[in-house]
Amino acid sequence: MSKSMKRVRKALDDLGIETEIKELGVARTAQQAADAAGCALDQITKSIIFRGETSGEAILFLTAGGNMVDAAKASAVAGEELGKADAALIRAQTGFAIGGVAPVGHLNPIRAFLDPRLLEFETIWAAAGTPHHIFELNSADLPRITGAQEADFTQ
Repeated sequence: MSKSMKRVRKALDDLGIETEIKELGVARTAQQAADAAGCALDQITKSIIFRGETSGEAILFLTAGGNMVDAAKASAVAGEELGKADAALIRAQTGFAIGGVAPVGHLNPIRAFLDPRLLEFETIWAAAGTPHHIFELNSADLPRITGAQEADFTQ
């Protein structure tokens, strides 16, 4: 088990989330992850990270698999202009590689926002610290375990 996945496992355990981490194999898209999990596309929690142009920090947007983040809406929600977060910033703030950013287990605190679409499902799936692993959780737990604020930031 990778260090990143161990960190996610520990965070889930510490938060009282009992779940199994599932290996996907090759899943480069949300649709491929949904197919592997046997769920609807929008039950996949995508972790989209932008760089705050004023703060210089990574900002996390947790969105349903079929939704796209609207840059203007996301900037308004974040209270600052947003730019592209590079792999180094993402790794430094979260400890995860692009494609495997989990909603929990970050190395450093991160501001997070939540797509309300995810809360329409009883269960959702999220990355478990690697691009090839996911875990299932009750959607109602997502705001609690991430501290993410529900907001309208999708197209």
